[in-house]
Amino acid sequence: MKIFHTGKKILFPSLVMMGALTASPVFSQDEVRDLVVKIHTTRRDPDLLRPWTKLNPVNVNGSGVVIDGRRILTNAHVVQNASQIYVQPNQSAEKLTARVVAIAEPVDLAILRLEDESFFDKRGFLPFAAELPKVKDTVNVYGFPTGGTELSVTEGIVSRIEFTNYYQFTMALRIQVDAALNPGNSGGPAVSNGKLAGLVFSNIPNAQNIGYLIPVEEIRLFLDDVADGTYDGKPQMYDLLQTVENSALRLRLGLPKGVGGLMVTEPYSSDASYPLKEWDVITSIGGQPIDNDGKVAVRYDLRLSAFYLIQRHAKNGALGLTLQRDGQPLRVTVPVLPRRDLVVPYLRNQSPRYFIYGSLVFCSATQDYIERLGNQWELFHARQGNPLMVRRYDKAAFAGEELVVACSPMFPHPITKGYDDPNGSVVKEVDGIAVKNLKHFVEILRDGKGPQVTFKFARMTNRGQENLVFHRRAMLAATEDILKDFGIRYPYSDDIRPVWEVATGR
Repeated sequence: MKIFHTGKKILFPSLVMMGALTASPVFSQDEVRDLVVKIHTTRRDPDLLRPWTKLNPVNVNGSGVVIDGRRILTNAHVVQNASQIYVQPNQSAEKLTARVVAIAEPVDLAILRLEDESFFDKRGFLPFAAELPKVKDTVNVYGFPTGGTELSVTEGIVSRIEFTNYYQFTMALRIQVDAALNPGNSGGPAVSNGKLAGLVFSNIPNAQNIGYLIPVEEIRLFLDDVADGTYDGKPQMYDLLQTVENSALRLRLGLPKGVGGLMVTEPYSSDASYPLKEWDVITSIGGQPIDNDGKVAVRYDLRLSAFYLIQRHAKNGALGLTLQRDGQPLRVTVPVLPRRDLVVPYLRNQSPRYFIYGSLVFCSATQDYIERLGNQWELFHARQGNPLMVRRYDKAAFAGEELVVACSPMFPHPITKGYDDPNGSVVKEVDGIAVKNLKHFVEILRDGKGPQVTFKFARMTNRGQENLVFHRRAMLAATEDILKDFGIRYPYSDDIRPVWEVATGR
């Protein structure tokens, strides 16, 4: 069985020592109620197919909980891309203006601050549980789900704890519960013995009474990370690994009986200095042995993926491992990174980068853009060999590499007569120059001197890909016409503006 691991300092003690951090009171159910709030968000997501604008406003409701430091903890997806946020206390019609001060999409957590902090004067905060709950422990889930306006409290039990994929190649602890969860519960607290055991963040729509919590350990890691005002991300390994259960494989590797681990099938880096090599077997992390199934015992009643040990033992971007290479034990230190270096990255709460030239719109390709196009588009273009799909999860081939894509349907204009729409195609060359990234693409257009400009796109299987040739002056004139006709203020994103404007004097 193959395991593909998908994704600063980490300040978190072992499970055994966590109790030393929390000498806090146990809250009654009535006291917890006053610490749970309803969150009203008006969000405007970027329009990834028209990157110069945003989608229409959408109202989103969620829940949140008061934690120490006069802060409100909620899910990132509740307040992401928010243009306005209001916090409504339990049993109150008042709505208090709030703002996001920290957000982490990969682990779906966010922190809010209130403009008027007098709200906290008569309230405490919900203390954190000292350790992970146990399977069959009872939890009460608080929130404001759809179906009513008052606070809802449901009870369930912990049915599973695992270390698994979240978002954007990040792995984290996840608690599964059987409490009834619905839209609006997101960001609400799950309480056990009067303390926060986890934060609601998702459910399975077509399954009954299956919901998920972000446990306190992940919340603590997030809070430690954003203490400096910036979310850096969790330390991760991105090597391709597999388990070593098969007897023939173990013989090939020279593994003694009783020694388990994870075998490296493809190191994350091919550089000669990278400490992991193909066929290496990682036998322990931080001194804790890995079994044949790629798991480790972290508590007498709990086994988790060995990747869990990375966040426990990584320090300053490095992790100590014990290997077996060619039958011999070896200790190495490997780099661990907060994010995977992708040629098609995630937006990560940023605006899309774009450039309008004549009737064409070009963008730096992102995972968010591909997801917006939908599964059918992805399947078709994967079969056609579109680099967006073929190279979607590749590392950048060189520093600064990006895929530049025609990211929007062509604007209607006589200048495009006779040409097919290249929408969704990756730009290969402009005027015979290979394109490195969006900035380089704009520089080529900016510095071009010939009377014509030529675009070549990456070829795709079973699909002719036209070369597009335009008169340079006509393209500049068409740009002005299109901006005016469609009410577009600027033909570029903010980061591209100085690249184009300063040298051209526009």
